[in-house]
Amino acid sequence: MNSLETNGLSVEYQGLFVLDNINLCIPEHTLSAIVGPNGAGKSTLLKASLNLINKKSGEVFFWNESFENQRKNVAYIPQRSSVDWDFPARVVDVVLMGLYIHKGLFKRISKENKQEVLNALERVGLLEFQNRQISQLSGGQQQRVFIARALVQNPDLYIMDEPFAGVDVQSEHAILQILKDLVVEKKTILVVHHDLDTVKDYFDYVVLLNKEIKAQGSVKEIFTNENLRKTYGSLIPNFSEL
Repeated sequence: MNSLETNGLSVEYQGLFVLDNINLCIPEHTLSAIVGPNGAGKSTLLKASLNLINKKSGEVFFWNESFENQRKNVAYIPQRSSVDWDFPARVVDVVLMGLYIHKGLFKRISKENKQEVLNALERVGLLEFQNRQISQLSGGQQQRVFIARALVQNPDLYIMDEPFAGVDVQSEHAILQILKDLVVEKKTILVVHHDLDTVKDYFDYVVLLNKEIKAQGSVKEIFTNENLRKTYGSLIPNFSEL
């Protein structure tokens, strides 16, 4: 079964199609990447699938149901650059916010819930930073805080917009290991990714996107120079033979 599927999804902005007739399939229990040049519509595809922006046409299904019916099974981690990290909040408070999707804003947080938060922070290697202001963290640490916030939701599908962008090497490796462990736990991970050199090592399923899907499938079959040329055209960077 597919964790996420779109049929004929199109998004229009000022009379121009940003996404055109997207038929996307993300199989369950995969670590999947959406790859394409700047302006290809990668982030737009995530946001349209989650009803964060309007669609021109098309349908979106999560395990063959609407997002409204599956909302609690999906966690979204936006681009780190889109977040106001100067907001006065502690690390532990940001992670606690992940529980509200299940409990609601006005339900009491139990001792068990607080332990879940501490467990998530320990998993991402930030337990000792729980009382630190988020503005005092490095970029990689901030990204791991957002992953911890998603972990406490215990979703079946994690949707992440460039989680490796602007993070240090240590954080990138730590994040990758968390994602791979989640797949072993029968979770599905969908990531917008920009580094072509790491796709083969990081992912097992890839979607090549440039306003329309150029190819999608297992990395071993789809991630070829021919498909990359179809996706990037003259913009393709120097890339060794795969």
